[in-house]
Amino acid sequence: HTALNLYLAGDVDFIVDKDMFPTELAEALRARPDFHRYDYLGAYFVRFNCTRKPFTDPRVRRALGLVINRPRIVERITRMQERPASHLVPFGTGGYTPPAGLEPDLPLARQLLAEAGYPGGAGFPPVEYAFNAESKLHEHIAVELQSTFREALGIRIELRPLEWKTYLNNMSKLDYDMMRSSWIGDYNDPNTFLDLFLSNGGNNRTGWRDPEFDQLIHTANATLDRTRRFELLAQAEARLLRVGAPIVPLYSYVGFYALDTNRITGVHGNLVDEHPFSAIGRLPR
Repeated sequence: HTALNLYLAGDVDFIVDKDMFPTELAEALRARPDFHRYDYLGAYFVRFNCTRKPFTDPRVRRALGLVINRPRIVERITRMQERPASHLVPFGTGGYTPPAGLEPDLPLARQLLAEAGYPGGAGFPPVEYAFNAESKLHEHIAVELQSTFREALGIRIELRPLEWKTYLNNMSKLDYDMMRSSWIGDYNDPNTFLDLFLSNGGNNRTGWRDPEFDQLIHTANATLDRTRRFELLAQAEARLLRVGAPIVPLYSYVGFYALDTNRITGVHGNLVDEHPFSAIGRLPR
C-alpha cells in the first residue's frame, strides 16, 4: 500500500514488482492505462517430499493433483490474471508447447487414493503444508488447498507458516511433507524448468528420482534438431507431471508494472522480466 500511494502521489516514477500491488485492488488497477500486465517465466507449484510417507506413493501425489481448482485460485486469490496451468513450463517459453499435466478428475483421484490404502481419506496420516509466511497470498492459497483436499478427498492437512530462512532450510533438508514452491526461469528455454528435477539436481528438493526422466532430458539437450528436442522435453515434462508427480503446478506468473508511458520511456514487459535502467528515461514535457 505504501508503494502504491507513493506512485499515485507522483513521488516515484514506476513500480516494477507485482508483489507491491495490493491484490484486493487488482481489478481496479488493471483497468488503469498506466498499469501494464505481461507474461513472464515463472511458475507456482506444490512440492511433495517423495521420501516421506504417504507421499512415497505416486498415487497419493497424483490424487491430490487431480482435485485442485486452478481457475478458482487465480480468480479469487491471486487476481492478477495469472494463467492457470497444469504444466510446469510457462506458455511461450522459447517457442516450446508444454504438455498438459494432471487435470481435475475427482473419480480418478478417489480411486487412486483408495488404491493407495486410504479410501475416502480413512487412515491418512497427519501431514503439513508449509509456506513462507511473509506473504498473505501464500497463506490464502494454502487455506484453499486445505479446504479442497478435505472436501474432495477427506484428507486433513495442517498449515505450517515458516519464516523465510527456515522455509528455505527445510526445503533443502527435505524437512517437510508438502510445500508451496515457485521457480523463475534463468533463460528463455524449457530446460531452465525441467532440469530442476534431475535425480542429482541441486534444486530438485523433492527426493524424486526417475532414470527415464533423466535420460529424456540428457538426450534432448544433446539433440541439435529443435523440433525433436522439444518433443523429448515434452515427453520428459509429461512424465514428471503425470507419472512421478513430485510437484503439482498451479499457475504461470505474470509481470505487472505501473508506469505512465507519456512520462517515462524504455520499460517494456518481457518474458525474462528484465528492465535495464540504462534504457529508461524521462520524456520531455
